[in-house]
Amino acid sequence: MAFDFKLPDLGEGIAEVELRRWLVAEGDEVREHQPLLEVETDKAVVEVPSPRSGVVSGLRHEEGETVRVGEVLLTLAERQAEPAPPQSQAQGQSQSQAQGQSQSQGQGQAARPASVGIVGSLPEAEEEPQPAAAGVAGAPAGAVPSAAVAAGSGEFEGLATPMVRKLARERGVDLRNIKGSGPRGCIRPEDLERQLPAAGKVMGGAGAEERVPLRGLRRTIARNVAASQRTTAFVTSMEEVDITDIFEMRLREQGEVESRGTHLTFLPFFMKAVQHALKEHPLLNASIDDEAQELVLKRHYHFGIAVDTPEGLMVPVIRDVDRKSIIELAQAIQELGRKARERSIALDELRGSSFTITNYGHFGGTFATPIINWPDVAIMGFGRIVERPWVHRGQIVIRKILPLSLTFDHRATDGADAARFLGKVLRYLEDPALLFLDCG
Repeated sequence: MAFDFKLPDLGEGIAEVELRRWLVAEGDEVREHQPLLEVETDKAVVEVPSPRSGVVSGLRHEEGETVRVGEVLLTLAERQAEPAPPQSQAQGQSQSQAQGQSQSQGQGQAARPASVGIVGSLPEAEEEPQPAAAGVAGAPAGAVPSAAVAAGSGEFEGLATPMVRKLARERGVDLRNIKGSGPRGCIRPEDLERQLPAAGKVMGGAGAEERVPLRGLRRTIARNVAASQRTTAFVTSMEEVDITDIFEMRLREQGEVESRGTHLTFLPFFMKAVQHALKEHPLLNASIDDEAQELVLKRHYHFGIAVDTPEGLMVPVIRDVDRKSIIELAQAIQELGRKARERSIALDELRGSSFTITNYGHFGGTFATPIINWPDVAIMGFGRIVERPWVHRGQIVIRKILPLSLTFDHRATDGADAARFLGKVLRYLEDPALLFLDCG
């Protein structure tokens, strides 16, 4: 009996996902809870497990397609038990196998060794025969799947879905030059994307255009930032602050923190300064319920931290900033940053921020107008620290100066309140001792 497996509800109001890659192929036998495919939803990659055992009899979607909750992903068929051969036939097969083994050993061919692992010994898997190119002498008819042959060319191109082959033709890319990372060497869309710089652009001469589809994380980012700009009444205020004392403090303590296996950046200090200032300006630690027309003030301090990854910007959330020390914040930043870059981060670790911080100064930026991470109502950006002449205690001296940019939703508060908040952040950054004098 066939079973249609539909995309389950993944929670958090997710209505659709992008099918990132199949982990099985038609004809594969799968067991219950075995991962079947990877989907990408709201910046996270999630494996979808099988609800039962069976044999994959049909994949309903191509990699890269958008699938809605409730749509059929694949069909599973019950495994058919193989009939046992008659006793006389089984005995004949056993004798024949025994004779074959003795002949093989007589010819000096050693038996295949077993793989030894932690949990015991398993027989070595037989090597899969490699598909022969069409037209090679001795290759059986149909040995090369039709999906792997260029239309009308008769030349082997490598396994690829129709969508990938269409993309390759549009961009003038020869699939024979691409090594696939999918099951059985199947070429995925991301394999094609990685090869584009080396394989060449769209054919057509000077002035030709190239169209790159918005997929995966890039599409999620595009959707979210556009929604934020449409929804919020955003305003950006900018300031500069002398952080020489924090700079010297970090320099002094860097060795001690590294001895604990953690790298100390400026970001934990920035987070603490913002968290302390938010206690006095709760309208910026909030969200807006548009349907109820209510401002939702948050009594917790969960900060989204913008992280640059090879696939785009992700915003993991560090919870309870007020309850964590500088070192604990550094550890949390390091761990969540690693997970984001490896795409192993869980959905829960990307949800529930009350305020967002972005440190674009790490990449050389000075001032910016960061986009609010909706449904938050504010985001603080930190620029590149530079040495500048600065008036300090009545003298012009060289100090470490940090540029700040605060974007806030004018629906939640006014410019005066935002300016006072920004001034409070400056005070904590100029005199970091206040971070340890105030409670929390």
